Amino acid sequence: MGISPESLAAKLPPDFTLGVATAAFQIEGAVAEDGRGASGWDAFTHLPGRIVDGSTADIACDHYHRMPEVVELIHALGVDSYRFSLSWPRIQPEGRGPVNRRGLDFYDRLLDRLLERGISPMCTIYHWDTPLPLEQDGGWLNRETAYRLGDFAAIAAEAFGDRVHRWVTINEPTTVTLNGYALGLHAPGVPHLFEALPAAHHLLLGHGLSVQALRQAGVPGEVGITNVYSPVVAASAGLGNELVVQLYDILFNGMFSDPVLLGRYPRFNPLLAPFLAYFHEIPPEDIALMNLPLDFYGMNYYFPSRIALGPGPVTGPHARQEGVPEEFLDDPEDLPFHMTGWPGYERTGFGWPVAPGYLAVALTEMARRYPGMPPVYITEGGASFTDVVVEDVLTGEPGVPDVKRVDFLGDHINAALDATAPGGPAEGIDLRGYYVWTLMDNFEWAAGFSQRFGLVYVDFATQQRIPKASYKWLQAVTSHRQIRDRARL
Repeated sequence: MGISPESLAAKLPPDFTLGVATAAFQIEGAVAEDGRGASGWDAFTHLPGRIVDGSTADIACDHYHRMPEVVELIHALGVDSYRFSLSWPRIQPEGRGPVNRRGLDFYDRLLDRLLERGISPMCTIYHWDTPLPLEQDGGWLNRETAYRLGDFAAIAAEAFGDRVHRWVTINEPTTVTLNGYALGLHAPGVPHLFEALPAAHHLLLGHGLSVQALRQAGVPGEVGITNVYSPVVAASAGLGNELVVQLYDILFNGMFSDPVLLGRYPRFNPLLAPFLAYFHEIPPEDIALMNLPLDFYGMNYYFPSRIALGPGPVTGPHARQEGVPEEFLDDPEDLPFHMTGWPGYERTGFGWPVAPGYLAVALTEMARRYPGMPPVYITEGGASFTDVVVEDVLTGEPGVPDVKRVDFLGDHINAALDATAPGGPAEGIDLRGYYVWTLMDNFEWAAGFSQRFGLVYVDFATQQRIPKASYKWLQAVTSHRQIRDRARL
C-alpha cells in the first residue's frame, strides 16, 4: 500500500512544488489548423507500422480547442505548477523564418489563464516536435538545427518571457537521440546506432544556444534542462558485463548530463573507444555553451536498467508492448548489450519495473557525480497501467480505480523526499519539486493510445474527461497540505 495523502502532505517541505506535465504534440491535435506547420512526428505517425495501434496525433486530446477545460482540471487538482511545451511548428511552421501569430496567440491565452488561476507555468521549449523542413534537412544529425532552436528560444523569450516562471530548454535529449536516431523506434525512424552520436551533441548545443538566447533576452524566469536518468546494473558479473554497463550508463545518462553539469563529456575505459570515438574531437566552444550556468536541473525518472552482455532478445522494459511489430522487438545485432528483465518487480503497462527505491539510487548517484549541482526538480514521474472505467455504485458517476498508479506516485514521491532529507543518501540534492507525468491520457509517441499515464482518463472517441482515483488522491494531498500550511500561520 502507498502512503496516505495526509502523511505525504505532512512530509512535503515548505515551498515544495507539486505539478503536472504534458507535451504539445501529445495533447494538442489541430495539426493543420491556424497556420501550424507539419512536424517530423506528424510524418512518422502516418508511416505504416510505426505506431503500435495505428493511431495518429491528428486529434489527440483536442487540447487546442479544449484548453480552458484542461486549465480548470489543473486548478481543481490544486497543484502549484503546470509544465507544458511549445509546439515549434505551430509557432514557426518552417523551423526558420516567419512566425505564426495565431500560434503565439494560443500560448498567450494559455499562460494568461494559468496565471489567473494561480498556476505557475513551466515552459518546455523543445519536446521532440521538430518542424518537418528541418527534419528533412537532417534533423538533429544536422548541426544547423541547434542554431534554429536557439532562434526559436529567442522568439519564445520575447513572446512569453514576462509570464513564464521556469524554462526547460529541451526535454530528454537522451530519448530523442537513442529512440529516434540510434534505434529508429521514434521519429525520424531511421536507425543509425553509434553513428547517431552527433545528434546528441547537436541537441546539447541547441540547449546551450537556447540558454544563451533566454539570458540575452533577460527573462526573469529560471532556466534549466530536463534529462531522463536510469540507474544501470549488470545482469551478471564479469569484465564484459561491467564494460557494457559503463557503456550504457554513458549513452543513457552521462553523455547528456556531464557536459551540462561538469563541462566535459564522460571519461571511459579505453576498451570502449571504438563506440565513443566521436567525442574525441569536440570544439571547446561547444562545451562552453553546453555548460552555461543553470538555475535548476530537471530529472525525469521512470525505471532502472538491467544490462547483459551481447545482443539478445528484448526482455526489458519494452518487451511487453502488445502489438509491437517483431522487427522492433529485437535489439540490433550490432549492439554489444541488451536490456534484460527484472525478476521480482511488478511491472507497468509498458513492462517497466516499478522500483521507487531506484529513484533514491538515481538521486544518490546524481549527488555523487555532480557535487554543487543546481536545485533539482523531478520534472516527470509516472506510470502506465490498464485503466478501466467503472460506475460508482453510490453516485452512478463514471470513475477509474487506478490504485496501482496511486501507490506508484505515493511511493516514488516518498522515496525522493526520504533520499534528499537531511541524513539521507542524496542529501546533497536540493530537491524543489515533483511533476506527475501526466495530467491526462494522451498520444504516447510510438505506443499511440495503447498506454495510459494520465491522472485523468480520456475517451479518445468522445473526448470525455474522467478524473481517476489518482487525480483524487493527489487532490487530497494538495488539500491536506493547504490545511497544514494554514495551521502554521
